Amino acid sequence: SEKYIKEFWVDAKGMNIREATVHPKATENIDEIIAIISALVEKGYAYEAQGDVYFSPAKFKEYGKLSHQPLEELEAGTRINIGEVKKEPMDFALWKAAKPGEPSWDSPWGKGRPGWHIECSAMVRRYLGETIDIHCGGQDLIFPHHENEIAQSECCNGAPFARYWMHNGYINVDNKKMSKSLGNMYTLADLDKLGHRPSAVRYVLAGGYYRRPLNFTLSSLEDAKAALNRLSKFDMQLRNASGTDSVPSYEEFCAAFPELGIFQPAWDSLNDDLNTPEALGHVFSAIRKADIPSLSPEEAARLRNAFHFILAAFGIILPEEGQEEAPEEIRTLADQRWQAKQNRDWTEADRLRAEVAALGWVIKDRKDGYDLAHK
Repeated sequence: SEKYIKEFWVDAKGMNIREATVHPKATENIDEIIAIISALVEKGYAYEAQGDVYFSPAKFKEYGKLSHQPLEELEAGTRINIGEVKKEPMDFALWKAAKPGEPSWDSPWGKGRPGWHIECSAMVRRYLGETIDIHCGGQDLIFPHHENEIAQSECCNGAPFARYWMHNGYINVDNKKMSKSLGNMYTLADLDKLGHRPSAVRYVLAGGYYRRPLNFTLSSLEDAKAALNRLSKFDMQLRNASGTDSVPSYEEFCAAFPELGIFQPAWDSLNDDLNTPEALGHVFSAIRKADIPSLSPEEAARLRNAFHFILAAFGIILPEEGQEEAPEEIRTLADQRWQAKQNRDWTEADRLRAEVAALGWVIKDRKDGYDLAHK
């Protein structure tokens, strides 16, 4: 798992995802997991069967309240699989007896490992408390994962599990379900090789309302680049008008909330169930309204602070000065040059590099791709 954790952090840094206070692992919380399971057994919500421990949804009267389905409907189509020793089809595993070759830990029920849902409840309780403000996840996790989290946590703690649930819609690629089998799944590294930076990917994701499906296309990344360049140009104009390079950090913004002025509607949309597409629309409306030449340096500085506060709320990173988007003609030549380099056709690669240079652009190679910068 360490391999994928390291890859996650590379992607997270590229996407400008802020670190949480703690990033716990299930394997570091086995004692807490066992404590919750033991409490559920003691209270009569769970039972042991041949080294396994199962939770009984029938004992929790509110089971199904998140998916708005009664237990009878949820039971339809369920069955006890071969090898399972649970009493009822809807009962779910809190602890599974160890099988040969599996990682396992000692427990009151013998050596075994946690079930699918219990580690979430254990880590929430240990690090955040019995009740949390917001729980996120994909719509496909509402049942059974989140439903089971609620049941085991509330039966153990005697307190509400989460005050708000925010479930995101699915991502489609070119109007088709994203999947490995269809060959339409992109990693950030794949997109980087195509010349698309993680900041553009983040912008595309922010452009969709989280509760609805998002259709991801390569052309949407091109649109994102253009939008980011427009934002960067506006920032440069404000910087020149204010006569200062510095802006407060996000923490400083939050400590002394800035006057948002024409960017207030964008903030209001973010506060309305995280309506990011509407908020982005308000950002560009504000840019069109701004009369920068008429602003004093102090007014320009205040407006730039408000602008950067909204950008920070989105996690948007602006392109650095001088890194404006290259025209399609230049990108095509650079792509051809990169392909020639992969084919070890050094003569053609050098010729194309020189052609790009003659048009006023410099190719800067990276280990897994290249960047373009204007001379």
